[in-house]
Amino acid sequence: MRKPIQRVMVYVDGSEPSITGARYAICLAAFSHAELIVCYIVNTTAVDELLRARIFLRDEQVEYEHDMEADAERYLNYVSDLAARKGVTIIRSKSSGSVHKEIVEAVKKYGVDILVVGELSQIRSRRDAFYDEVERAIRMTPCSVLIVKDEDRVSEIYESLP
Repeated sequence: MRKPIQRVMVYVDGSEPSITGARYAICLAAFSHAELIVCYIVNTTAVDELLRARIFLRDEQVEYEHDMEADAERYLNYVSDLAARKGVTIIRSKSSGSVHKEIVEAVKKYGVDILVVGELSQIRSRRDAFYDEVERAIRMTPCSVLIVKDEDRVSEIYESLP
């Protein structure tokens, strides 16, 4: 019989909810003896839109994308350290483009059984709901999705891991 959870993927974007999601994914991977894929997407689509809207110049776009690449490495390293403290090894996945499309592609590429995301941001308008990249990924991904809430409980579970 196949285990229900063999591969867990967590999407990290540097926000506090995504780090909470990462801690929970580490716990889930540890308890289920699953592979853990940590996914960070550099949102170049949003930067391209800023360039088209003439908010950025081409030089500013290149500099901003370079900064986003550095952020990606920093957060992947941070989650890698969190996982290593609990004896969990990770597979790092970094790509760039449209966040929801890249998440769906990574889920397919790695054969993910469950996608873990941090709590979604508050929706302030219909436009926010339509353009929330993580919510779009949740709707489009072919696997089950776990939305992590309750940061205090997650911290307690994470700290209880040996």
